[in-house]
Parts: sequence; C-alpha cells; structure tokens
Amino acid sequence: MSLFLGIDSGTQSVKAVVYDASSKRTVAEGRAPHSLIEGLPSGHMEQHPQEWIEAMDTAILQALLDVDRSAIKGIGISGQQHGFVPLDKNGSVIRPAKLWCDTSTVEECLIIAEALGGEDEAILKIGNRILPGFTAPKILWLKRNEPENFARLAHILLPHDFLNFYLCGEYFMEYGDASGTAIMDIRSRTWSQEVIDAIDPAISGCLPCLSRSDAICGTLRSEISDKYGLSSSVIVSAGGGDNMMGAIGTGNVCPGVATASFGTSGTIYAYNDSPVVDPKGEIAAFCDSTNGYLPLLCTMNVTTVSEQFSRLFSLDHEGLNDALRSTPIGSNGLMLLPYLEGERTPSIPSGSGVFIGLNKKTIEPNLMIRAAIEGVTMGMNFGLQRLRELGTTTSEARLTGGGARSSAWRRIIADVFGVSVVCMAEDEAAALGGALQAAWAFGRQSDSDLSIASVVEGATALDESTRLEPNADAHSQYKEMQRFHNDFSQTLEPIFKAHASFKK
Repeated sequence: MSLFLGIDSGTQSVKAVVYDASSKRTVAEGRAPHSLIEGLPSGHMEQHPQEWIEAMDTAILQALLDVDRSAIKGIGISGQQHGFVPLDKNGSVIRPAKLWCDTSTVEECLIIAEALGGEDEAILKIGNRILPGFTAPKILWLKRNEPENFARLAHILLPHDFLNFYLCGEYFMEYGDASGTAIMDIRSRTWSQEVIDAIDPAISGCLPCLSRSDAICGTLRSEISDKYGLSSSVIVSAGGGDNMMGAIGTGNVCPGVATASFGTSGTIYAYNDSPVVDPKGEIAAFCDSTNGYLPLLCTMNVTTVSEQFSRLFSLDHEGLNDALRSTPIGSNGLMLLPYLEGERTPSIPSGSGVFIGLNKKTIEPNLMIRAAIEGVTMGMNFGLQRLRELGTTTSEARLTGGGARSSAWRRIIADVFGVSVVCMAEDEAAALGGALQAAWAFGRQSDSDLSIASVVEGATALDESTRLEPNADAHSQYKEMQRFHNDFSQTLEPIFKAHASFKK
C-alpha cells in the first residue's frame, strides 16, 4: 500500500488529506485554522508564516491518527499564491508575509511597469501585467518602505515553498507558482532580468533556481520525520499554488475542462499545452504544476460577498438558498458590482461595492442577496468569456469552494456560464492535487514515462448528483445582463480611482 499526504495551506486554514494510491480514494483528513494579522492599514493583508507551520503540523498529525504511517511515501503541498515570504541568510522569517489579497502595492506596480516600458511591454516581456496581488511589487514595497528589512533579505519564497523549506530545508521553486510572481517569463520559464533590475539587481541572488513541476524538492528532515512519525525517506514533491494544485485535484490536466473555484476569492482556469498570453492582460498567463500551462482569471470577491450579505440579513446556508430560489432572474433590475475588497480582474484595486437599480421596490433583502450572487457569478463569467476569446474551449465547468455547495447558486452558475456544471466528490481539490502530484513525482523515480493524466485518472471523481445543465432562456437573459455588467464596471473604473483619492 502506498499513501500520500496532500496539504493545502490557504488564507484561513490548512487542510491535510491522506490519499491511497491503490484504492484511489482519500482515507483520512485533518484541518487546523490560522489567522490574519488584525489592525493593519486598509489594503494591507498579512500573516505570520509560523502560524502556517503550526497549523500544518496539527492538520498532518490529525490526518495521520488512524493510518499506517509506514505506508506514507510522499507529501505534496498546495499554498496560497503570490505571497511574499522574506528570509534572511539563516533561513529565518524577516517579517510577516504579504498575501495575495494585499493591495498596498499599487505604486510599486506602476514603478515596475514603467521600468519595463509600460503595461503592454510588460505583457510582451513576461506574459503578464504587474498587478498588486503578484509577488514582484511586494518585494519593491519592502525595499521602499522597510529598507532595514530589505537589507537582510537573502531568500525569496512563496508560501508553499516556505512550507517545503520547513519540511526539507531546501530553497526550491517550480514553474507553476513561480509564474504568479510577475518575475518569471512564462514563455521561456526563466527569471526576467528586466523585472529583477526594475526591483533591485541584488534580488537575483535571493531567488531560487526554477525547477520542473515533476521534480522532488527533497526528503524530510530528521526533526520533521520524528515529529510526524514518518520515514526520513518520504519525498516532498515540488508542490504548487492553490490553483495549480486545484487543477490537478479536479482532473483538469488536459484540454476541454474548466475549473471554477467559488471560495474566498474566485478563480476560473483551463489546461493548455502551450502558453496562453492575453494581450489585454485580463487573463493571467500562468504555468500549471504539471509542466503545462494554466490561463486563469482571479476575482477577489466571492464568498466574502455572500458571507457579508448573509450576515447582514442573518441568513444561514439554507436561508441563502431560499432567498435565491424565491427571487427572479435579474433581481427586478437590481445589479451589484461586488468589489468589496477592491478587484483584481478587472484591475480596480481601489474599487468598492456599487448597486445600480436601487429604489423603494428593490431595497429588499432577497433582491439584494440575489443581485450580489449574480454579480459575483458574472464577475467569474467574465473570465470564462475571455478564455473562450483566447481560443480555450470548455464543455464542462468543475466547481469547487464553499459557494459551489449551494444548489441555488449552482443553478445561477450554470445559467450564467452556459455550460454543464458539476461538483467534485472530493471537495478539497487543492489538497488532493498535492497528494496526486506527490504520487506522480514518487512514481516517476521508477517510471520516467509516468504521466500525470494516468495518476489522476479515477482519482478525481465527480458528484453527478450536483450536475446542472444551463436553462437556454435563463442563459439568454444573463448574456444581456453580462454585457451591461461589463460596461458598468468599465464606466465606473475612473470614478473608483477618483473616489480613492477623495478618501485620502
């Protein structure tokens, strides 16, 4: 029997699963929370990396309680993308990590983009725009705002790389997560010297060498193997970002399938064999963590929006479902731009939530809730539309995340997207993806031709009871609403910027 641990270190918690490669099923799970640092200025989102370690230790030990630990062969880690973990020459954390949802780096984005010749030139040179969520501007922010900490910087890691470092003691980074730094040229899969120079030439020595996604980071340090009760020969795979691992965990490793994650943030992505670079920069041109490519849209406002409105109107899960079912498509003309946390796509870090259509007949809880969920879903569909424009074809969307658990919300997703939607039998897709990548890396030691597709086959089951086909009439109505929603967002972009200046 061969067992593999998959870890997903997210914004709110760490999840661990134990995957049995023989039966192709998850046999144990563990979970532990961690927290954001409170009281920071607006736009600043940070965490202490030590909390990730403590949560991971707890989740792993919980998952290992009732399994044969001698059968564990490998560990694969999924981590929240884009976070900046600065380490000194001794491998100690210099300051808290700035996260993917940190939008405090708008000025740094402009500085880097200008050094590259502008936004269009940045896309030509590295395949991506320089966005506040990415890692590159966070490094420049450290240089400009905390020069004493920047002077100590010796190693730059992403969150999942930091956890790999904790397990193995190796400074390591693979193509998938690295492509979300805005430092890597996704076409050549090399660090961009021009971006490095725009930040500071000295950081060239702080970046780890880039590795293939089927590579092995290392084996467990003796201290860690003793703590977990595992063999020191247990391998740690390259790992990857949460979206890259989520792609593996939803079987999205060949063309034709889209994965849509309705979590704290929202992502929608599809596998490609070759780079997909969006000249408009709306779709992120990422690599995946199987040595392929993963064009992706990310929005920052999904379950954060549903949770805020549910809290406002004191609704539980069933109450939200009832509110959605009892309210007509289009919410009687009420529409929401759901930018409660600013927005990454479209790139409006200074954005805020805006209702249109409010009047004495529409200031009503159920209408506001449905308008919020429709607004979030159309924000996600903006990405699916753009993927199609770039030549990516999808006949099915595989759903993950808390939002997908709502049957009423799934109906809206199917009707807005216009494709069949279905949930996964195993909802912890990123953690499962980590375990599957570890199984792949372990297997390739004895069979260099082993494909990720063969490892994934049979392991990523669909929950067919959740499948919904789009309603043609509803989809037609949503297509009209989508056009207005897109135009509404574009029209308000300069107003958001002016309002941000006013607030200062």
